[in-house]
Amino acid sequence: MAANSDTSPSNSSTGISTIAIQGNSALKWLYLALAISGAVLPWLANVDFIRQYGSSFDIGMFVHLANANPAASSLSRDLAIGATAVVIWIVQESKRLQMRGLPWVLLSCVTLAFACGAPLFLYLRERRLEELARGQKPTPTGQELEIKN
Repeated sequence: MAANSDTSPSNSSTGISTIAIQGNSALKWLYLALAISGAVLPWLANVDFIRQYGSSFDIGMFVHLANANPAASSLSRDLAIGATAVVIWIVQESKRLQMRGLPWVLLSCVTLAFACGAPLFLYLRERRLEELARGQKPTPTGQELEIKN
């Protein structure tokens, strides 16, 4: 296969190819569906945990059970390290693309599940890439307005 030459129109400030972004609408909606699933499914397990181990969410017991055997420890450590790396990337990528919604992504990672926050970020990122492809500038948030005044 021959390599494609870089003659496609692109956004010079971010290096984003317009052609690469077109047709990602289905991907964007898939990310949103995963974010919703990532909020609901882990919390169904959390509700089961609460029912089985008490009327509140005992974080100490939760961590203990997450490390109850080598398989659980492996999954817990894998998630902690992977999620930390991805959250760092999410913050950097949000700044690079001047994305809106980063506080919601981080809040959902902490309060709902990383399985919700990561796909939510990907949904918002796809939406932002579409805006950039159309040449739209980000709408200022409240914080940006405070800084400018």
